[in-house]
Amino acid sequence: MALTTSYLITTKNVEPFFNSLISARAPESFTQKFLESLEFKSTNDRLYIGLLKSLGFLEESGVPTSRYYEFMDQTRSKEIMAQAVMDAYEDLFNVNVTAQSLPADEVKSKLKTLTQGKYSDRVYGMMANTFKALAEYAVWSPKKTIPATAKKIEEIPETETTTIKEEKQSDLKGSLTGLDSLGLHYNIQIHLPESRDPAVYDALFKSLKDHLL
Repeated sequence: MALTTSYLITTKNVEPFFNSLISARAPESFTQKFLESLEFKSTNDRLYIGLLKSLGFLEESGVPTSRYYEFMDQTRSKEIMAQAVMDAYEDLFNVNVTAQSLPADEVKSKLKTLTQGKYSDRVYGMMANTFKALAEYAVWSPKKTIPATAKKIEEIPETETTTIKEEKQSDLKGSLTGLDSLGLHYNIQIHLPESRDPAVYDALFKSLKDHLL
């Protein structure tokens, strides 16, 4: 199961906190003392350490990971965050590949289902709010909307059978017209590609109708 249960009591400082990681020098170990040096001194702020671990920014010992250092690159930081969120909430993205766009109430409901209702309603609310705050901080590109474990959509190879080249269409129509004027008959054999998608065959027969019949 890949679904973090880490959460923040309040999410109002999510953006300032992660922005502070970009501007500050990475520590040898991310401790409470270092957290306070970033001006996050509230007891609620201590939850950021656990959250960083669940996002893959820190080892369990508190040592920064390669993801932490990659995040410090301002040109990539929010994309790195998107990947971190997908990894930490992998089960949620397996349920809905665009989970980052779900409203907080729906996120809360799905988290409750995924964890079999082990926590209180208040905790699920904070978990959902934390997820939404992280998702809103991140930048999501189309390729970031499918989790690593999601099955790849079966690709159907493009062949001359399914896509007739324009130049060959012209040559073929000319040849067939000539044969018809001589009173000859022709027989065309089509080798259909293996596919479970009926749209492939619909497109093929439409092409035949347009260019040969």
